[in-house]
Amino acid sequence: MDLATLLGLVGAMAVIGLAIVLGGSAGTFMNVPSLAVVIGGTFAATLTRISLADFFGSFKLVLSTLLHKAVSLTKLIEEAVELADVARKEGVLALEGKEIGHPFLEQGINLCIDGHPTEVVQKMLSKDINLSIERHETGREMFKSIGDAAPAMGMIGTLIGLVQMLSNMDDPKSIGPAMAIALLTTLYGAVIANAIALPIADKLKKIALDERLSKDLILESVSAIQAGTNPRVVEQILATYLPDNLRGKVSESSEEKEAA
Repeated sequence: MDLATLLGLVGAMAVIGLAIVLGGSAGTFMNVPSLAVVIGGTFAATLTRISLADFFGSFKLVLSTLLHKAVSLTKLIEEAVELADVARKEGVLALEGKEIGHPFLEQGINLCIDGHPTEVVQKMLSKDINLSIERHETGREMFKSIGDAAPAMGMIGTLIGLVQMLSNMDDPKSIGPAMAIALLTTLYGAVIANAIALPIADKLKKIALDERLSKDLILESVSAIQAGTNPRVVEQILATYLPDNLRGKVSESSEEKEAA
C-alpha cells in the first residue's frame, strides 16, 4: 500500500476539517444545494469530456494509487541477471517453471520459452506497455478534468447565490448568512480540486512513469536473455536505468553472489 497517498489525502481533509471545527460550528459549512451544484455539475462537465466507461473505470484507478507498491529496480536487475545466467548456460528452455517475481518479466520469459521470434516478443511486450500507460493517462485526464471543473462549478454556484441574495435585499439581516452560503460552493470546488482530484492525477502520472521505467527495463532484459547475452553485459546495460548512486550496489551484489 502507498502510505504517502493515503496520508496525503487523509491529512489534507483532516487539516481542513480541524480548521472548520476550531473556527466555529461545523454545521455552517454544510449546505445541500451547494454540494449538489459542485458535485453534480463537476461530474456532468467531466462526462462531456470522456466516455461513460472511462469515467467509471477511472475511479478504479484510485485504488491503484492506494495499493501501488513501487518496484525495486535493483532487485529487478538482479533477477534478470540471474535468469540471463541460467539461459546462457542451459538455454532459454531451462527457465521454464522457474519462479519469477515480476508478472511482466514472467510474461516475457514465457514468450521466449514458447519459441516466438525476437521481433514478435518485442512487439507484444511493447504493446502491453503502451496500453498500460494509456489506461493511466485516461484516468489522469479524468481527475485533471475534475480538478478543472470543480472550482469553476464552485464559482458558478457562488454567482447563483449572489444573484439570489441581491434579488432579496429587503432584510439586511439575511445578507450575511446568504453571502456565507454563496461562498460555500467556491470552498467545495477548491477542496475537491486541490485536496483530492489534482493530487490523484499527479500520483497517477508518477505511477505511469514508474511503470514505464520498470517495464522498459524488463523489455531490455527479455531481449538480452533471448539473445543469449553475457550476464555481466546484461547487468551493465540494465544498470543505466538506475541513478548513479545505486549502480554500484548492483555490481557489489553480483560480486558477492559470485564469491559465494
